[in-house]
Amino acid sequence: MAYTINKTDGTVVTTITDGTVDNTTSLQLFGKSYSGFGEGLNENLVKLLENAASTAAPTAPLKGELWFDTTTNQIKVYDGTSFKPTGGSKSSSSQPTSPSAGDLWHDTANDQLSVYTGSAWLLVGPVYTSGQTLSGWKIETLASAGGNKVVSSMYAGNTRVAILSKEDFTPTVTQSGFAAIKAGFTLNSTLGAVFEGTNTQAANIDITGTKGDANTSSTVIKGVNFMRTDVAQTTTGTLTVDADGGVIIGDAQELSITVSSNDVTIAQTSQDKDLKFTVNDGGVTKTPLQLTGADGGVDITGDVTITGNLTISGSYDKSSVDVSTYVDAFIGVNEGNASDVDGGLIVEKASGEARMFWDTSESYWSAGTTGSFSQVIRDADAVADGNATKEKVLKTTAAGLLTVTNVTLGAVGSAITTTDTSSTSVPTIGQVATFGNLWGGSAKTVSTANPTSGDGADGDFWFVREA
Repeated sequence: MAYTINKTDGTVVTTITDGTVDNTTSLQLFGKSYSGFGEGLNENLVKLLENAASTAAPTAPLKGELWFDTTTNQIKVYDGTSFKPTGGSKSSSSQPTSPSAGDLWHDTANDQLSVYTGSAWLLVGPVYTSGQTLSGWKIETLASAGGNKVVSSMYAGNTRVAILSKEDFTPTVTQSGFAAIKAGFTLNSTLGAVFEGTNTQAANIDITGTKGDANTSSTVIKGVNFMRTDVAQTTTGTLTVDADGGVIIGDAQELSITVSSNDVTIAQTSQDKDLKFTVNDGGVTKTPLQLTGADGGVDITGDVTITGNLTISGSYDKSSVDVSTYVDAFIGVNEGNASDVDGGLIVEKASGEARMFWDTSESYWSAGTTGSFSQVIRDADAVADGNATKEKVLKTTAAGLLTVTNVTLGAVGSAITTTDTSSTSVPTIGQVATFGNLWGGSAKTVSTANPTSGDGADGDFWFVREA
């Protein structure tokens, strides 16, 4: 009598004729009175124990049949169409083949777990590979005097970069870079970490308050204590520009203060414009010094006091008609010349020039006009003895004496009379002789006899020739 073999749901798998073996499934099914069924039965039991472990899937599998794939080392189940891995995870360095949705894969190369979504492997965690070491957020509990505090720590390459906390506290167990933890985000102080980029609060500083308000600490400064570029500002501290580019002022950058090789340049850069220095003199603004751009000159208004030496390499030009006065007792010229040269005073005139100068070649003072100069006579140059030292200016001795070789009288005066009582022009020799030849108003002969009482009148004189 033949056997009818049914599935669990009642579906007929096959009918086995007596004395035969059926291979409709992956197991051997024996008919009645089949000789040698014991070996086949035992082999069927072994296959069930090992879930048909092989590199090749069982032939003629039934839906729900298990197969251990020795290639992937996975237990798989037949879904009526193909063998699919069961829900267990797979550990390997490469992605499993033919995965099913929900399958787990332990990536042994990176020590990470992924789940198959039905189309791709999705990383479950951790977010960093074993080579990257701890990176990302880690929930930690830190001890403090106020009890344990739960925080979120951010790591990068196994280094804690920051701690996110809901409250301020000080850890009782040393945390490198985190002596104190603030409510919010605290950065690791040992890293010198800062926030980079732009955000709303960093781009806009709160300047409410009064300038000079006390800061909360030496490192946290109120916005009101920063200098602004859009309005006039005043600083109580020293302003230092630590660059040779210096300072540029003006809506057209007219004024610049720069440094080059430690030399400082103050420049008025606008063409033909002035650089002025002003002062407040009794409430009146005055400009004592002005550098003129049109001619490159220097204009000085007011008195100038120079405590050092004044050196002028060009000409001195004074256009005013005022008299220049000097407190110094002497005015020196020719100082510093390598050799002696003439020097003195020049007075410009419309018709030429007048000079008074020291004639170096002659070693005396000279004066004159328009190239015609002669010696200026000093008292020391005059002599009392004109006979011994000729061609010199004459002067009297202390006794009032004067010596000359000859005297030529050029002036001609009137004849001397006995009635003259005052000085008169120089008379000629003839007039003097005539005067001496007169006596009593008439010519007299010079004789050896003395005049008598009847000769002449009072005041007359008589020439007596010796016998």
